[in-house]
Amino acid sequence: MTGEMPLSRRMWQLLEPLHATLYYAPEAFEEAAALGHAVDERWPSYFAWRAAPLGAASSALVTAAFYSFSPDTVARYVTGAWRVADPERVLRARTRAVDRTLRAVLGERVGSPELAEAAALARRAAEAADTAGRPLAAANAALPWADEPHLVLWQAATVLREHRGDGHLAALLAHGLDGTEALVSHAAVGAAPAEVFASRGWTGAEWEAARERLAARGWLDADGAVTPRGTEGRTAVERLTDELAAAPWRALGADGATRLAELVLPAVMDVVGTGMLPMTSTLGIGMTYDF
Repeated sequence: MTGEMPLSRRMWQLLEPLHATLYYAPEAFEEAAALGHAVDERWPSYFAWRAAPLGAASSALVTAAFYSFSPDTVARYVTGAWRVADPERVLRARTRAVDRTLRAVLGERVGSPELAEAAALARRAAEAADTAGRPLAAANAALPWADEPHLVLWQAATVLREHRGDGHLAALLAHGLDGTEALVSHAAVGAAPAEVFASRGWTGAEWEAARERLAARGWLDADGAVTPRGTEGRTAVERLTDELAAAPWRALGADGATRLAELVLPAVMDVVGTGMLPMTSTLGIGMTYDF
């Protein structure tokens, strides 16, 4: 692999589209509707799919684990979610949704030796992830592994991205950024337009208050533009996130990660080629790959 981007970040960007199919694929919305969830927007199924490994989690627990969503938004979608369908039913439907989606998108790749090898490599990395202090990673890692390689690959990608995400929250906390400030500062450095983060549910007043707090710390100027201190702060957050996500890739090794990237890139491009994923992501990652 070339370039200066840390390996852990590059692998996250590579695998993220595979994981994200669950939140955007038509098959996933069909499975969510069959459970009884509203599908006129993606949030009822998003919260159910992502939180189900935690069990019948309260809105307070989901707010803590997801971090950057408004508590009011979480409560709106999580309160009563487990009465619609309990977590075990949701997890079974989640597996069906991923199975149907990847079979439809990947076609003959599903049964290929290349995908099987990719799944085995990704699982090695996922099983090397230390989940202590990382609730979403731990909950997904504790789920049984499927036999089919495409499902193994998806679960490994999910464990690894939640492992990174849990570590990212630790990095935000270490740098004194609450959920709203995390988004405001992320938007300020150009990761994504502020409008993209509106789906997290913070009010205009809450967003403005976070801007004022960041301005008081010297991260933003009076107009809300990022300052050198703010840029340095966000860079430090991302650097620590990369460091906290590095262990699984060290365990797999550079050669193993390179081989995984080579094997999985065609499948990722199949996913990107469907157009199901948004062009601008709230994660601030781009759909460009250089492996």
